[in-house]
Amino acid sequence: MRQLFGTDGIRGLAGDYPLDPATTFALGGALAQWARTRHSSSEIVIGMDTRESGPWIAEHVAGGLASEGVHARFAGLITTPGLAHAAKVGPFAAGVMISASHNPYRDNGIKIIDHSGFKLPDEEENAIEDELFARLKKGVAPVPGSLKIDEGLDAEYLEHLAASMPQGMAGMHIAVDGSNGSASYLAPALFERLGARVSMMGGAPDGKNINLNCGSLHLDGLRVHVINNRADAGVAFDGDADRALFVSSSGKIVDGDAVMFILARALHQKGQLSEVVATVMSNLGLERALQRHHIGLVRTAVGDRYVLQEMQRRNAPLGGEQSGHIILRDFATTGDGMLTALRVFDAMRESKLGLDELTAEVETYPQILVNVRVKQKRPLEDLDTANREIRAAEGEFGDAGRVLVRFSGTEPLARVMVEGPHLERVEHFAHSIANAIRADLGD
Repeated sequence: MRQLFGTDGIRGLAGDYPLDPATTFALGGALAQWARTRHSSSEIVIGMDTRESGPWIAEHVAGGLASEGVHARFAGLITTPGLAHAAKVGPFAAGVMISASHNPYRDNGIKIIDHSGFKLPDEEENAIEDELFARLKKGVAPVPGSLKIDEGLDAEYLEHLAASMPQGMAGMHIAVDGSNGSASYLAPALFERLGARVSMMGGAPDGKNINLNCGSLHLDGLRVHVINNRADAGVAFDGDADRALFVSSSGKIVDGDAVMFILARALHQKGQLSEVVATVMSNLGLERALQRHHIGLVRTAVGDRYVLQEMQRRNAPLGGEQSGHIILRDFATTGDGMLTALRVFDAMRESKLGLDELTAEVETYPQILVNVRVKQKRPLEDLDTANREIRAAEGEFGDAGRVLVRFSGTEPLARVMVEGPHLERVEHFAHSIANAIRADLGD
């Protein structure tokens, strides 16, 4: 059973185990050994977001790599999908992205991406973890490596994105919230290069303000920014820019479900799509809007890796999450916020419609998500009180609503989602189920 790798790599408080100098150095050594036995390349590419802990974590991973004779190339500030692109097209065995995505700056994380551009499968992470623990037992003192930024790596990534929209963005006015993260400089550079006018916010990272009251988790500021600047649309990224959410010119929030509807319709009209892959969290409103256009919706467990696996199995071109993590398989191996933005803006350009018109058919059902901090994670089927409340909700809603209860893969939380036609009853059942879980598991 894996102890360090969760659903999205290793996460924790920067400086504390497992993101302390000894463990990150050991990870570098373990990754080097893995790379040497599986790849001909002896190089690993490392990138990071704007957290103040990023540079020293990168140096310790690089030091561990160097201890086993593997060289690190350093992309510096880059998005997670940008790092995945570099790992795939460059002469690298793998890529290491140092980021905690939408978390506060004190947190950080490490994602390992294979040369294929995909995240490592569980069995590969298990092998690296086993070797990491063996190295920690030996007690080798960590020696940080020396890194110099290779600016050509993110430049090549921007070239790749720009080439995906040859028609450009001339005449468009876009408000951008960079979340003081990876997209802070890259997104405006990309959109301006394509001919758009950009009004920027959340683009002055200082190491501590990543995701702070900005970005895809805090859209109120972008709504005001769009309206005040009379922009055609606004886009907000998270810390590592693997997801994007949008705001229409009127201030309407356009979430990942609505984005999937926009992109699905555009692909369906070209005969390139028959179904969309989304998670169990996607709203019933998306499912019913797609049905009206004879487009199917396939649901997976929560997590982009599960969406991607199902997309590969079905050869589906589009999938994603309500959070704005959208995968466009014809263009990228992972969710990419800047790529998603280009595809949305291209749909606006081709249709000559704004986001209000493009998303008018998506009627969002009231959906309440309650996070319950728990002392332990027992099998859900063993929670008698919670199951009684779940059955009561399902009995009342029937096929006009949904109830989903699951444990977080990275935090001591139970997540309760209730969706249905009437907000009052949705709220009632969301909180009654949450209280039942507290009774069963402790808060």
